Amino acid sequence: MTDLSKRSLMKVAALTALTSAVLIGCGKKEEAAAPAAAPAAAPAAAPAPKAEPLKIAFAYVGPVGDGGWTFAHDNGRKAVEKEFGDKVVTSFVENVPESADAERVLRDLAGQGNKLVFGTTFGYMEPMLKVAPDFKDVKFEHATGYKTAENMRTYDSRTYEGAYMAGIIAGSMTKTNTLGVVASIPIPEVIRNINSFTLGAQSVNPKVKTKVVWVNGWFDPPKETEAATSLINGGADVLMQNTDSSAVLQTAEKMGKRAFGWDSDMTAYGPKAHLGSAVINWAPYYIKATKDALEGTWSTGGVWWGVKEGAIDMVSVAEDVPAEAKAKVDTVRAGLKDGTFSIWKGPIVGQDGKEVLAKDAVADDKFLGGVKFYVKGVEGKVPN
Repeated sequence: MTDLSKRSLMKVAALTALTSAVLIGCGKKEEAAAPAAAPAAAPAAAPAPKAEPLKIAFAYVGPVGDGGWTFAHDNGRKAVEKEFGDKVVTSFVENVPESADAERVLRDLAGQGNKLVFGTTFGYMEPMLKVAPDFKDVKFEHATGYKTAENMRTYDSRTYEGAYMAGIIAGSMTKTNTLGVVASIPIPEVIRNINSFTLGAQSVNPKVKTKVVWVNGWFDPPKETEAATSLINGGADVLMQNTDSSAVLQTAEKMGKRAFGWDSDMTAYGPKAHLGSAVINWAPYYIKATKDALEGTWSTGGVWWGVKEGAIDMVSVAEDVPAEAKAKVDTVRAGLKDGTFSIWKGPIVGQDGKEVLAKDAVADDKFLGGVKFYVKGVEGKVPN
């Protein structure tokens, strides 16, 4: 083979090798440029299930339209709905008597899935105590009582503060120096209110005396009317009541005398007779109790709120009440709110002339919760 042939063969071999290298390089470059496969999309997370609303039930001793006690409680229920929206569902049963029926109703309310149950009168205390142990997952709340259980607590309003402010106005307005009270049931709560009304009146007019007629029920307009008429015929020209309807104010209106609203603003029921209304605002407590239940911070015990907590007030005071009386009510309200004034501060003397609270001594809640006597100036005897 000539040198020329060898060179030709070598040239062909070199060209072949170069072509192969280029083809192989091109192949690798195309592989690297191929797009990577997209990862599979993760399945969308299922939305969290919406929490079931808290079911809340109220047992009322009277009708929601009584204009007083039950009306005030129902306003508190409505405030809960407004505050918590779809986090709660509320219901109520009205006209539940303080008898065996109360236990049946409370048991039904718990059995219907309500997890917070309010009983709004003193007479529901024992029935609720019977029901509570059978529904450990239900929180029971009893108004004005004093007995508790693991899942049952008590709440109350210091209505005697409103009664005292009413007394200041009554003592300033009476012309006969005789006041009248239509009273419901002789328990410490009611007796305390009668006494506080009298003490308030005596603070501006030491000459006043207070007459009392008991009707032995919370809501009985005919009996309340009869009692109010009897008091007016007996010389009382300013009336207060510790009952649930507007009958006392309406009677005063018809007979040309003066009176107060109780538990709710009753101005509309007797505008000429109305001197002011000692009202209860249950909304702050009902909102607190509901919040406790929703947040898991609810615990047993007792709560007693008044002017300080925004639960009690004297509202819609009549224009003809003397400025001095209005100013004194304002001073008392402010003192109750900041703790500088105490209604039950000695010396206080009982009806029999014996000292029940020494000079400068301030009654504690235990004392107030056990008041079963009349103060000096209240006529008659406390029923057994």
